[in-house]
Amino acid sequence: MSFQAYIDALETKTGLTPRALLAEAAARGFEGPQVKAGAVVEWLKEDYGVGRGHAMALVHVIKQGAKISAKHVGTGGAHRDESDTLDLEGRAARS
Repeated sequence: MSFQAYIDALETKTGLTPRALLAEAAARGFEGPQVKAGAVVEWLKEDYGVGRGHAMALVHVIKQGAKISAKHVGTGGAHRDESDTLDLEGRAARS
């Protein structure tokens, strides 16, 4: 599963765009590189039933922003991403 697919699945699971989830996270004090992953994972599990893998994708974005490693960009395979920048506006914005 690509990184973008994890982010898109969060939207499906929560009903919120990634950008809206980031705003909610910030309102809860979950922002910046110092954020504790366990707290974010627990919040997403309790409020939305999100599993650890998907929650960790949001943790990455909270800590490091929308840029991801170019390691899988443009490669073949299941973990391939189209870009090194995640789309956080939601799937509807891409349509």
